[in-house]
Amino acid sequence: MPLKLRPCVPRCRISARRLRAAKIQGRLAELRVEEGSHVREGDIIARLDSADYQAQMDVARAQVQHAEADLAEQQRQQRITQNLAQAHVVSQDQLDAASSRVRLAEAALSQSRASLAVSEANYQNTLIRAPFSGVVVKKMAEVGESVAPIPPGVNISTASGAIVALADMATLEVEVDVSESNVARLQPNQPAEVSVEAFPDRSYHAVLRQVIPTADRTKATVMVKVTILDKDKDLKPEMTAKATFFEPAKKSTAPLDSSKPIVSVPKDAITTRAGKSVVFEVRDGKKVYELPITAGIENQDQVVIKQGLAGSETLVLHPSDKLKEGDVVKIKS
Repeated sequence: MPLKLRPCVPRCRISARRLRAAKIQGRLAELRVEEGSHVREGDIIARLDSADYQAQMDVARAQVQHAEADLAEQQRQQRITQNLAQAHVVSQDQLDAASSRVRLAEAALSQSRASLAVSEANYQNTLIRAPFSGVVVKKMAEVGESVAPIPPGVNISTASGAIVALADMATLEVEVDVSESNVARLQPNQPAEVSVEAFPDRSYHAVLRQVIPTADRTKATVMVKVTILDKDKDLKPEMTAKATFFEPAKKSTAPLDSSKPIVSVPKDAITTRAGKSVVFEVRDGKKVYELPITAGIENQDQVVIKQGLAGSETLVLHPSDKLKEGDVVKIKS
């Protein structure tokens, strides 16, 4: 039974945006993406002016080379002093002094290498990389502009310093403002149905993922986040959506009807058409027919079918997006 939680506006929208800002302040020297560009995790999407950091890195490398040369010389002097001490030409105090100079040279080399690591890290911070695979939905800065890190607690959607907005299309979810009076009726993993204004004839299966642990006093609402289970390529971030939550199924105390067979099919046989779960049955050995189904629980690679199948059908595995009712297929032996 659905809960009457509509309307969900003004804040019921599909969300997946993440802003990418610089770790250090600098001038944007290069921007390698445009709106709509697809990026992979780790790809360089922008670069800050790095001339100063490159020079600092060169100086640090030279200091490491100098420290290495000084250590080699102090170790040579130590070996000479050890030989002279064994011949009783120099005192033990002179040998100890040579050993101390070696340890000081080793410490200086370690310090130089640490400085080089810091310089290299600062240089790497001028290369802005994609934190995850996704699509660039908006450019927030242009080449030549100054950008800076966004401090904690600042509203990143309005703060200057962001370079691009990325969207991970695989993690689309809906942000819903629910009235405070209805929040107590919600629980994690509660089933829901989502529709978007752009496609009013479609609906998507969803579950409640999170109830944000704070309320909006001005609207007397609490935000919840809903994960869309059967998302498709037509859904876009920031689309206006509506969500309907359903009461969780109550456990039945009646005995199971053992006369009714349990029908299950491979998960790979189920696909989505117009927001609904369907399978394709092969009849007469060649033609396929689209059958709407109601899916139940999953058990490894099998899905229990609550409604729509009798259990004797021949189904198509891995149906393509182009497959439609009436198409002719060939059955593999």
